[in-house]
Formats: sequence, C-alpha cells, structure tokens
Amino acid sequence: MRAKHRLTAAGIKTASTGKHCDGGGLWFIKRDDGGAQWVLRVTVHGNRREMGLGGYPSLGLADARKLADRWQAVAAAGRDPVKEREAEARSARREDISLAVITADAFEARKAELKGDGKAGRWLSPLSVHVLPKLGRVPVTDIDQRDIRDVLAPIWHDKAEAARKAANRLAIVLKHAAALGLNVDLQAVDKARALLGKTRHKPENIPALAWADVPAFYASLSEPTLTHLALRLLILTGVRSGPLRHLRLEQIEGDVWTIPGEGMKGRKGATEAFRVPLSREAQHIIALAKPFARDGWLFPSVRKGVISDATMSRLMDRRGMEERPHGFRTSLRVWLAEATDAPHEVCEAMLAHVADGAVVRAYRRTDFLEQRRVLIERWADHVTGGSGAVVKLAAVK
Repeated sequence: MRAKHRLTAAGIKTASTGKHCDGGGLWFIKRDDGGAQWVLRVTVHGNRREMGLGGYPSLGLADARKLADRWQAVAAAGRDPVKEREAEARSARREDISLAVITADAFEARKAELKGDGKAGRWLSPLSVHVLPKLGRVPVTDIDQRDIRDVLAPIWHDKAEAARKAANRLAIVLKHAAALGLNVDLQAVDKARALLGKTRHKPENIPALAWADVPAFYASLSEPTLTHLALRLLILTGVRSGPLRHLRLEQIEGDVWTIPGEGMKGRKGATEAFRVPLSREAQHIIALAKPFARDGWLFPSVRKGVISDATMSRLMDRRGMEERPHGFRTSLRVWLAEATDAPHEVCEAMLAHVADGAVVRAYRRTDFLEQRRVLIERWADHVTGGSGAVVKLAAVK
C-alpha cells in the first residue's frame, strides 16, 4: 500500500493547481478558480469508485483523513461507500417527514420536467399559498382526507382553479412520499374531493377583442414605448406573452422568429422549437424596438430582465377594457375561422396548438410555415386597416 499522510496542513494552503495525493486513496484537488476539494478513491468488487468528501478549507486535512479512513473501512468490508452515504442521507431526511419537507423533496425531483426548472414558482405556489400554511408541519403520514377537505374548502368554489391545482399537486406529493417508503393514504385526495362535492365554479374564457375591432385598438398604440411596441407585436404574431417578453435578438433570422422549446407553454423539453413567420409590419415593429434592447432582450425591464407579465394588461386596465392581451390569440383564431378558408391544421399551427395524435404528427412532419406566412401577412394587413379580404389557401394534403 502507498505511504499515507504525505500532505501537510501548511503545504495544502499554498498547493498549486492540480491533484495532490495524501495516500490511502485520499486526494486534494486544487481547481483553476482557486477552490479546492477532497476526493477519495476506493475499489469495491474490483470497480474503482470516487466520492467527494467536502470542500477545503471547510474540511481540513485532519478531518478529511478521518472521513477517508471511515469510508475505506466500508469499502474493505465489501460495501459501496457512495451508496452507503446516500442511504444515510435518505435516512436523515426521513427524520423530518412533515408535508413541507416532502413537498420540497418532490419539487426537487420534478424540477427538470418543469418549464425553467420551476423557477417561476407556479408549480409550488398552489401548495405554498393554500395548503402548507396549515398543514406544512404535519407529518405526511398523518394527513387524511378530512385534513385536505378542511384546507381546500375555503377556496373550493370561489377559487376553483387554484383548488384544483392544489389538489393535483398534493396527490403528486403523496405519491412521492409513498415512493420514499412512507405509509401514506394515496386515496386521500380523491376522498377529499368526494367530501367537497362538485364545484359550483364555471370556468370563464379570457375576454378577447372582436377581430373586427382589433385595427382600431392597434392604431391607438401609436406611442414609441416598449409597452405599445410589445402589444403591437403580440397582436401581429399571435404568440403568448411569455415568449414575446423573453424574445432575444438572436432568435430572429430574416422574417422568421424561432422560439426555443423551453420557451413554449408546457413542461421543459416537452415542446420543440416553434417558428413564427414575421409579417412586414412585425419586422417594422421589431426594428422600432431594437434601440431599447439590452443584454440581448428586445423588451427589457427598466431594472433587470424583461418587462413583466402585467405590463401590457395594466395598459388595457387603464383604458377601462375587460379584454386581456392573451385574448388577441382568440381574435386571431376567430378571424382565421371567419375570414379565411385555411384548413384546421394550419389554423391550429398559427397558435402553436398541438393538433391530432402523436402518430399522425410523426408522419406529418411540417409546421405549415409557408401557409402561415401568407396568413400572417394578411392578418397584419387587416390589423393595420387593410381590406381583410377572404384568404384562399390550397388544401393541406
């Protein structure tokens, strides 16, 4: 066996960038950025394993050697020290099995599936606002349908959508708890729904401006401000406000704007990039907005990042309008139905809606860009006060 304890406490303080062996499988690694860490190399059943022990200087030489001796002994006994440490960590986490802790663990496990790694907080917010304040400290194994009923009852009818999301998220958390080996009632949420009964809430569509009234509203957005320009581009393209607010200059090539997959509605990685054809009017609006661009964003905030989701809505509020920016997607879709003979597949593609099943889409590998280019130009013509004549398109084959 190699000699042990080759390093000294004084020596590692001035160690050069690279790997330095202390012996017995313990290595001190100095990184280019000046940071350093301890790594232990062991052999288990003929396979080499590496495990990080901790960073330096929070973990000193003496303590690193103690940890190395401990895990070397585990390896010598034929057990994998990496797996054993993970098991210890899981055991430690289970000591606190409150709903708040299990919810946080479930969120971490799902983050990679969520848009933007869930940083916007929309997955957690129904639980954080309506459930965790009352049940967060309760052991997840103690939660039953009556607890869930009591916490959701105040919003079951008045805030039905929030209640629905909270119930769905809570069911996911309980499944996560069961996967951890905890004895939970996986039917508790369904039982609570049965106790609460059918909600009286009737979902309402987002108010939308009639397509015939869009030109007058568009004409009123005459000021060269970011809010006016953003609303004009939103109307012209029919996209959601999120991708528009996060539009980056490098996403535009000629008359096509390509929205990355993670920028589309839905879970992270669940949607491919989407190409948006840009009418001549849309390209003109982008040119007007470019002098405001900062850090690559076409619509930057005055402080940091991009304009907020409420910026365009507030403008419509100030004008006493019930309609909302998202409603312009409806305006466009109704125009497509009433003023064009565009096929259903093309109309749905205009709004980046997924039409047909996965098998059909697998064979029909097109986003109808050329047909959409014709339609978006005529939509722009209508919006800017043009004739709005019926658009004729060749049938989709």
